[in-house]
Amino acid sequence: MTTTTQLGELTGDYVLDTAHTRIGFAARAAMITKVRGQFDEFEGSAHLDGDAPSKSTARLTIRTKSVQTRNPKRDDHLRGNDFLDTDGHPAITFTSTRVEQVDETCFKVTGDLTVRGVTRPVTVDFELTGAGNDPRGTVRVGFAGKATINRKDWGVSGGGGLVGEKVTLQFDIAAIRQS
Repeated sequence: MTTTTQLGELTGDYVLDTAHTRIGFAARAAMITKVRGQFDEFEGSAHLDGDAPSKSTARLTIRTKSVQTRNPKRDDHLRGNDFLDTDGHPAITFTSTRVEQVDETCFKVTGDLTVRGVTRPVTVDFELTGAGNDPRGTVRVGFAGKATINRKDWGVSGGGGLVGEKVTLQFDIAAIRQS
């Protein structure tokens, strides 16, 4: 696959290829290092309009209980009331409200991010990293994106002074065209 595909050729409806997509995060911990993690259960869809990217839309739903940091004790803590409160808030959602093309392969996707029942706008910087047909002739696209948020803006207040307030959201997206 290559990124030499013309944007107009990518127009269509897509679903996330969950086997090749990573939804992750990184936050400063103990003021020394970063804790990195990811969510293992999610689903999403998008409508890409290559001729008019501003008409594109995206939706993502993440199952909060699927959080993984490779440390079971920390994962249980993140699922608790101080952080994600997974029993009361089983999903994190993102619904785009605006897509802006920055250059040939870069886009700013603004949308409503809901965490713990709190909805606030977030802009994610995305880069088109690949596009083309797989061996079966199915169109696939890849995007890499990130945004930095303050977790306390969404009521995620745990960690005392040991966990930084800034969290970098990381997206390595693979999507498959459906139509």
